[in-house]
Amino acid sequence: MTSASPPAEPAPRLLARLNRRGFRLVMLLDAVAVFGLSVLTMVWRYGTPPWPTYPLPAYALSFGVATLVFLSAFYFGGLYEREPRLGGAAVLPRAARLSLAAGSFVALLNLALSGLLRQRGSLIVRALPFPIPNLVAVIVLVGILVAVNRAVVHTLRTRREGPPRVVLAGEWADIELAREHVAANSTDLVVVAEVDDPHAVVEVVERTDATDVLLLTAGWLDLWYPRTIGRLDRKDVTVLLRVGGRETLFGLDRLREVAGLPFVLLMPQTMAVSQRHFKRMLDLFLVVVTAPVWLLLVGLVSLHQLVVAGRPLLFSQTRVGVGGETFSMVKFRTMRVDAEAGGGPQLSGSGDPRVIPACRWVRATRADELPQIFHILTGRMSVVGPRPERPELTAGFEKEIAGYTRRHEVPPGLTGLAQIHGRYHTDAEYKLGYDLQYLVNWSPILDLEIIARTIWVVLARRV
Repeated sequence: MTSASPPAEPAPRLLARLNRRGFRLVMLLDAVAVFGLSVLTMVWRYGTPPWPTYPLPAYALSFGVATLVFLSAFYFGGLYEREPRLGGAAVLPRAARLSLAAGSFVALLNLALSGLLRQRGSLIVRALPFPIPNLVAVIVLVGILVAVNRAVVHTLRTRREGPPRVVLAGEWADIELAREHVAANSTDLVVVAEVDDPHAVVEVVERTDATDVLLLTAGWLDLWYPRTIGRLDRKDVTVLLRVGGRETLFGLDRLREVAGLPFVLLMPQTMAVSQRHFKRMLDLFLVVVTAPVWLLLVGLVSLHQLVVAGRPLLFSQTRVGVGGETFSMVKFRTMRVDAEAGGGPQLSGSGDPRVIPACRWVRATRADELPQIFHILTGRMSVVGPRPERPELTAGFEKEIAGYTRRHEVPPGLTGLAQIHGRYHTDAEYKLGYDLQYLVNWSPILDLEIIARTIWVVLARRV
């Protein structure tokens, strides 16, 4: 007899599927808030339409553009990332800062477009007829309404799903301490299980249908990361780590309070989805804007390589990319054709005898990596990121260096923090420290700073 197959898991609801793709219902509420406030401020100043100077469609277009700008600022500012129900960070300060940034961008965009129209002889005074006093009022009020929207969504979710169902995980002494604090300080959560076995938490979560896990023993983190935390995240279970004075002194920020105890949010990905999308947009913008320069450089280096190195002009190697997946990376060939005929894959060192003498300056200035720009266009690489390593070397690093797989969270980069601080022969563990520092502290400004420092490294021919 054949055993019956287990019943298939029910398909997730439409809203759940949209949430996994980055859509949040609160986005609609925020859009209504921005557009509605834009209209209401006009009604407050001028009464019902028609309004002075411009036709109604021009105002509607202006308010629509402003709404898109505000929503984009909220999205790339991380306001639509999934937040834990326990110890959630205050929304109002973040919403106020993002609202100010979005409103300032709308004003600058209006000035730029209006100036462009005047240069072309247009009689339109303002491309986006959004009165400045109205825009200031919208900036102030939108931040407040966005915070109110989150409070409303949180309340409705709690009514629909009930309070968070929490698993306390850790050694018994830590569990007893947390149990006392929960009993004395918290009425907005339900403890459904206590676990003192670090390997049993996923099974307990599945059995109890828990929504959150409070990790109370910091020593378990090495056992949980990244596999256990990743499995819990895929089940939409939030994991919070209780921190003490030692961890706080190491520089942890954005602490969250749960039942009178300090916690920090644990995430399987260091960079949020919105940050990765922003980084991708920045990559495409930089490549397109600088196209005249790098296309010329590619042409000149190609001619040089054909003369001094001959064919094949390019060579490809399998490298490890985002998520640990491999891809075929191309570079200008600067070594002999039979460079690895004897010893197989190996790291390049200073004064490597395999390098063709006339190509040393190409390697020193990293011009051999120019063809990788085409990988940036396809999304396999990024302008800034960890160095793409060969799978044969990566396999050894992953066994020897704890946390090495974290560097694969983002596409490998043409340049990066490790590349500008290290050399070809710098130890892999030291390079990993730079890579993780980059992931934790990523911002568009940091990318631009690394690019500027890369130019100096290239000019100094320091590898």
